[in-house]
Formats: sequence, C-alpha cells, structure tokens
Amino acid sequence: MAKKTYTAKSILKIIGGIIIFFTLPTLLLFGFMYLKYNEDLPTGKLGADADQLATKMLKSLDVDAYLNTDYLEWTFKNMHHYKWYKSDQVCEVYWDDFSVILDFEDSSKSKVFVLEQEYNGIEKQDYITKAQNYFNNDSFWLVAPYKVFDDGVERRLVKTEDNKKALLVTYTSGGTTPGDSYLWHFGDNGKPISFQMWVDILPIEGLEATWENWTVTESGAQLPSFHKLLILGIEMTDLKGLNLD
Repeated sequence: MAKKTYTAKSILKIIGGIIIFFTLPTLLLFGFMYLKYNEDLPTGKLGADADQLATKMLKSLDVDAYLNTDYLEWTFKNMHHYKWYKSDQVCEVYWDDFSVILDFEDSSKSKVFVLEQEYNGIEKQDYITKAQNYFNNDSFWLVAPYKVFDDGVERRLVKTEDNKKALLVTYTSGGTTPGDSYLWHFGDNGKPISFQMWVDILPIEGLEATWENWTVTESGAQLPSFHKLLILGIEMTDLKGLNLD
C-alpha cells in the first residue's frame, strides 16, 4: 500500500479542524453563559438610604468585632496562605517556595524570602507586587463587606426586580482594579448572602457569587469560609481572628 502524503494545504486543513474541534464547544458554552448571565450595571441612588443599608449590613456582622481584631489568618483555595497583622499594617504572604512580608505603611520595608532565605535580587519588586496583588484579591473575598465605607467607595441603593433593596458598591480608587462594582444582596437580617460583579477580570458582567458558611472567630469577627461562583467553589480555610492584647 502506498504511503499517504500530505500537502501543506491538507496539513493546514487538519490543523484548522483540530482548532475548531476544541474551540467551538468553548465558544458555544461562552455564548450560552453570556446570554444567560450577562447583565448591564444597574443604576442606583447615592445618599443616606444607601449608607443606611450599608450600615445595616455592617451591624449584622458585628463590625466593631472586626475593627478590633488585631490578627487575621487564612488560606485561599489551598494556594495562598496569609498572616495579617492588621493593627500593625503588615501581612505575611506564602505561596509555593516564596514568602513576602508586606509593609502597607512603607513598601520599601517589605521583604522577600525564597526557601526561607531572604532574597534581594533583581526580581524582588516583582515578588512584592505579586504578593500585593494576591493579597488585594484574596483578602477581598474575606473582608469585602467591611470595606464599603473605605475612601474612594461609592454606595448606591438599588431596587431589584423582586422589589428588594440591594447595595451597589463601586471602588473608584485603590486596589488592583479600580472601577470595579459589586451589587450586594441580603438576607432578612441584613446579612450579605451574595454579590454580583462588574469587574475587569471577568468577561461576563453581573455574575453572582455567594457569601456563605460564616465563621465567628475567637475575636468575634465574622468571616465567610465559602463562595460559590457558577459551578466553582472558592474555599477559605485555616480561618483565625485574634485580639493580641
């Protein structure tokens, strides 16, 4: 039997078929999800009513206990581990063979360690920036409700389709991606149960993530240990909140 030969045209056709085979289902799935979940950013009303709803949320979480918590520790998705000395404005970030001590008051004092040895090489700032970005993202999934009155935050009252009150929070400055917006939904007691996201990192706007499995730490701070985003789970483990006095 003669050996079959392939021309450049036939090879390109085969490659094109393989690409279509693998990408078409992905594109169809994305199109389905986009049509099902994508929502425009809602409009809301700035002012006292929005602030009152935000305050109700904070009271439901015992905000004073969180504010008086000196130390928080947690692991994000079994990937990044944090020891946050909140009252001292310092956080230790651990991943793989790296650890970074972030100094939030003076970044020049931040330190990098590789295999427990201090590192001062050319990539030191890159590791500090990576740790800062990890912290910005991972701490938000832990303490976002407590940040609604931070500087540069706008709060708007939104009425949902089922005539419930929701809180639209927009971060106009700070963090890794300023401009992101979140629409908080609440239970009957004012405690947050989920938020929808309008963020640069997600191609679909308005995706909803739950805030659940709340844990009361030793300091009294209430922190979530699980979020569900579509079929994905975001787990927070090794949760600790302490008063160091």
